[in-house]
Amino acid sequence: MLTEKQFEAQIKDLAKIFGWKYYHTWRSIHSPAGFPDCVMVRGDRVVIAELKSEKGVVSEKQQEWLDALKEVPYLEVFLWRAGDEAIEEIAEVLK
Repeated sequence: MLTEKQFEAQIKDLAKIFGWKYYHTWRSIHSPAGFPDCVMVRGDRVVIAELKSEKGVVSEKQQEWLDALKEVPYLEVFLWRAGDEAIEEIAEVLK
């Protein structure tokens, strides 16, 4: 089973392969509570994702951010959970 950190590394690698600019907050200590884990930009697309292990729980603040960001028409907002199937789906999004 992948940890969230290992999962994030896989997504970062995929983003690099497919030519995305990738941002992940290294230490969220001074960031707003619940802001999603990563932001990726390529051309006119912006992908924002909250990353969780297979059994990770989404906090109330994380869900609030995801819901608010999903209201923005041009953003692609995801909650991604670690696992082999997830990586395949994420690769399709980032192609």
